[in-house]
Amino acid sequence: MKWAYFYHMEQLSVITISFNNLKELQQTCNSVDSQTIPPHEHYIVDGSSNNEISDWLNNSPQPVYRKWICEKDKGISDAFNKGINLASGSIIHLLNSADVYYSNSVIEKVVDYFKLHPETQWTSGNIYLKRGGIWVNIGVPFDPKQLYKGMRAVSHPTWFVRKEVYARVGQFSVGIKIAMDYDLMCRLKGEPYGYINETLIKFDDSGVSTHQYLNSIKENTQVYESYFGYSITARIWQFRLRLLYYLLKSSFGKFLYAIKVNNLK
Repeated sequence: MKWAYFYHMEQLSVITISFNNLKELQQTCNSVDSQTIPPHEHYIVDGSSNNEISDWLNNSPQPVYRKWICEKDKGISDAFNKGINLASGSIIHLLNSADVYYSNSVIEKVVDYFKLHPETQWTSGNIYLKRGGIWVNIGVPFDPKQLYKGMRAVSHPTWFVRKEVYARVGQFSVGIKIAMDYDLMCRLKGEPYGYINETLIKFDDSGVSTHQYLNSIKENTQVYESYFGYSITARIWQFRLRLLYYLLKSSFGKFLYAIKVNNLK
C-alpha cells in the first residue's frame, strides 16, 4: 500500500556522489533501501579513479529505482549538478556517501511534509553528528537574517529541494571548492522554506580535516560578501568560529562542551 501511496504523491530523487569509497557507498545504499517508502529513483554519480564501485553496481542485484553514471567529473559541484540534471523527481535530496538516514521513515516524513505544504520549495531538518567528540543532534530553522553566520546549523545534508528551484536560482558553483552549499543557500534565501523538526541524517565527518574546515569558514565569508558586500559582522563571526573550533579541539574545550550537552539533556 505504501508503494502505491508514494507514486501518487511527490516523487523524490536521491542523489549520491562517490569517489573510491565503496564501503561507505554501500552504507548509504542500505539506508536508502531500508526506507518505508522507496525513492522515485536513487542516482549514484561515481567519479572514482578505479572500477570498484562500477563493478559492484553492475554485478550485484540493485533495486529498480537505483541508477548510476560512472565517469570523471570536475569536482563535488560538478558531480552534484550531474545528478540534479539527471533526476526526474520533483524533489531532490543530496545524500553523500557514508551519510545515512537517521530512521527508516525519513523519506515518508519529507514527502508528507511537502504534501501538507505544497507552497514549500525547500526544507531542512536536524542532523546527528559529532561535536567535541560527542554525538549530538543539532538543527535550527533557516533565517536569512543569520546568513552572515555561515551554514550555522542549517546542514546541507538535511536539505530537500524542489528541482524547479535549481532552474530559478542556479545549481552548484563549480568555481567554489568547499563552500558550494553555502553559496547555494545564499541564493535560496528568497524561496519559500519549511523546517522539519526531526532528525533526518546521521552525518559522517571522518573526511573533514582541520584545513578544510578553516578554509570553509574563510570561503563562507567571501561568498557572503560577494552577494551582500563587505561585512564586519561576518568577519567577526568568522573569527569567533575559528576560536571555538580550536577550543573544541582542546581537552578543556571538550570538557566544557560535555558539561553543556549534559545540561541540555
